[in-house]
Amino acid sequence: MNSMNNIIENIKSKFNPENVEIIKKNQIAIDLKNEELHSVLAYLKSLGWKQLTLLTCIDWIKESKFQLVYILMNWENSITLQVRTKIDRNNPKFRTIVNIYPGAEFYERDVHEFFGVEFEGNKNADKPLFLELWDDIPPLRKDFDPLAYSKRKFDVREYKVDFIPKEGEAK
Repeated sequence: MNSMNNIIENIKSKFNPENVEIIKKNQIAIDLKNEELHSVLAYLKSLGWKQLTLLTCIDWIKESKFQLVYILMNWENSITLQVRTKIDRNNPKFRTIVNIYPGAEFYERDVHEFFGVEFEGNKNADKPLFLELWDDIPPLRKDFDPLAYSKRKFDVREYKVDFIPKEGEAK
């Protein structure tokens, strides 16, 4: 049994993942219920997954869910884990993981800003990182309409063409 299979069996023996799969060489995805995520992250950190490489979000609009994806790296065995859970899109709240991975503070701010997920316990989660004067729904949600936003926020410009290329010139 290789180390990837050992990791999978170890997780399955201690927790109840909804799904565990090998994505590609040295990458495993683990789908969890919300209530297990924090315990699994703390356990994985104790086993060597000390680096939170990324926290991102996927908008599954047809399911009315957001999927939070925590990507962890273990430098000793070069195995990356995707630890995933889904939350309600209509009431997007989840408990912070800053107590497990302090660097998550900024990832949670990013996910809050671009998807609208509130991270309870992260006192800085609602401080803007990029969108200081943003006044619309979060821009990475699938129901955000960038054209409508642009028409509402910016004046329509008329463009006058004052150069007409002669025959044979580049257009």
